[in-house]
Amino acid sequence: MKKSALALGAVAALFAHAASALPSADDRVYTADQNNNTVSVINPATNTLVGQIRLGNPRPDVLSPLYKGQINVHGMGFSPDHKTLLVVSNGSNSVTFIDTATNKVKGTTYVGRSPHEGFFSADGKEVWVVVRGEDYISVIDPVSFKETGRIQTGVGPGMVQFMPDNKLAFAVSSFTPQVDVIDVQSHKVVKKIDVVSPFSPFLQFTPDYKEVWMTHKDVGKVTRIDTRTQQVVGVIDTGFITNHLSFARVGGKVLAYVTVGGENVVKVYTTDKDAKLIATIATGALPHGIWTADDSSRIYVGLENGDGVEVIDTASNKVIAHIGGGQAPQALVYLSHVAGADGGAANLVARVNSDPLNIRLQAAASGPAEARGFVVSRNLGVVDALEVSLFKLKPQTAYSVYLDGQAAPVARFVTDAKGMSNGTAIGPLRELAAPGVSSVEAAARIVVMEGNAAADVSKAVLVQAK
Repeated sequence: MKKSALALGAVAALFAHAASALPSADDRVYTADQNNNTVSVINPATNTLVGQIRLGNPRPDVLSPLYKGQINVHGMGFSPDHKTLLVVSNGSNSVTFIDTATNKVKGTTYVGRSPHEGFFSADGKEVWVVVRGEDYISVIDPVSFKETGRIQTGVGPGMVQFMPDNKLAFAVSSFTPQVDVIDVQSHKVVKKIDVVSPFSPFLQFTPDYKEVWMTHKDVGKVTRIDTRTQQVVGVIDTGFITNHLSFARVGGKVLAYVTVGGENVVKVYTTDKDAKLIATIATGALPHGIWTADDSSRIYVGLENGDGVEVIDTASNKVIAHIGGGQAPQALVYLSHVAGADGGAANLVARVNSDPLNIRLQAAASGPAEARGFVVSRNLGVVDALEVSLFKLKPQTAYSVYLDGQAAPVARFVTDAKGMSNGTAIGPLRELAAPGVSSVEAAARIVVMEGNAAADVSKAVLVQAK
């Protein structure tokens, strides 16, 4: 990688290569796989899975006492020189440092309750990890792997990124409708910017660093903030379950790519003063993490319910490849020129999981018209996991999930104040994915009933979509 690109910082490095270049065999795409606690390593030149870095046991093995390994591998960052991959596991409150040339863990730091994301400072001398379950950022020495300080923030910091001159950092929140602007040298919040929602999991700078864009997952919006005036300059209605975003230079213009999980699409916007939607790209189930290749020719999208990565060609705005990966990938990053001399396969294991079965739920005649949901069935060996997400139902109400024709429910959930609920049932549920049964033939196999009522499709509030 060119030294001038390193000086620009981690995000600007995405745009340092000539537009004519294509992903190199030395480049890598990484995903943080929350359910099977791995990091999937992908070769973007061939669009193949090289292998996985195993950081812990897959679910449900982690339900027993945990003495070693990580739980809920979730967030990702990296050093400016691309030599270190940073992985945050929110279940074990850990930050793992991985050597990208060898895929080997070189250090682990334990921080406070439920860290979410982390990143290196622009000069590479510090690592800042947001401790989402509390109200501070943990500052870590990337050489000793020791916590050296804490930066007080609003409750539930969601992610932090640095300006390239290393003077200011911007931190969004998952529980406070504000963005904290932090002086990097003093470790002090110097300004708080009010935003439209208290739940933001992700932020990214435009390539020129003039704006920071942040997602609001709960209300389906993206907020734009001018980094010089530190004022909100726009809010875009993006859609249900807006997750992450990335930028690419296409045809001489900078475009924004936003993963909208509830619609299974990536939406493409201009970055003009008034952002315009110019394309909607259909993807697999629940797109989440997203990152751009250095040359802007490709966009890589992690599928949270699809257990893999899809590749978008930015010239055509079409998905050109699907790569099977880990279970429930969350964060995703693209790093150039990192593979070791052995081809980058050292210390990797073969894929530890199989492909999932995705089932969409739609409103039944007797349920709320706007009700919706989705179910993911994953094989765990002897048993299966049925992950259920319900939306737009009655608030603070109990619901039962049945396999149609069975007397006992497989799970019961209580919605929150917004009529939402999600959880996982584990048991012998493999009949959902019986070989040779198409999604149409399996229609209405899953029904959701209010309260503890017995399964009855005629009285269901949600049924499996055809």
